[in-house]
Amino acid sequence: MAITGEALAPCSKCGQKNKITIFKSINISENPGLRDKVKDGSLFLWECPHCGQMNLARYETLYHDPERKLMVWLLPEGDISETQMKAITMHTKAMGGYTLRRVNDMGSLMEKVLVNEAGLDDAVLEMCKYVTKMEMLQKSIGSDRKEEFMATSFHFYKSEGEGNERLITFMYGFDGQMLGVNVAWNVYQDCKGILERNPIMKPADGFERIDADWLYSKMR
Repeated sequence: MAITGEALAPCSKCGQKNKITIFKSINISENPGLRDKVKDGSLFLWECPHCGQMNLARYETLYHDPERKLMVWLLPEGDISETQMKAITMHTKAMGGYTLRRVNDMGSLMEKVLVNEAGLDDAVLEMCKYVTKMEMLQKSIGSDRKEEFMATSFHFYKSEGEGNERLITFMYGFDGQMLGVNVAWNVYQDCKGILERNPIMKPADGFERIDADWLYSKMR
């Protein structure tokens, strides 16, 4: 079940402190309605009763989907203790076949859930993002903006189609605009092959943080 608590949070507009409900852990099999609230981010929004301002709540939570064998630990302040990590890692290993991830922000939690539901591998997608950025630099962005563009965050948005016609869409912000780029299924398959041929790129056991920094660390 979901484990909830209360916290005092200041409104970003009027500064008034309000008591809000926070979710310390979420079990989707027991609270299926929370899945959509995680996917659209509404679980972390609260309205100030004094001025009506919508605010974003930043707090730690553990997302658990037993059916899809996914656990994502949202840790806005960084790491958890090694003792905690080992305890939960050993518990999920006993259940078998779990994907364990940790993220630092709500958007990354949303992405991990969407990627998992699309039946995709988040490590492979990070390689897809890198390859796509490099191709865009050559074709349309220009090497003079390489550092700026490579620092841009690509986020998985959706996957459509079947078989070899399947397309993956990434969204990203650049030059003050929110843009999208489609990636063909053969690119995903090629990136999957790259990771399979390089064991060093296999995510470690435990709550690994799989993102652009993780990929770059493996490529150095």
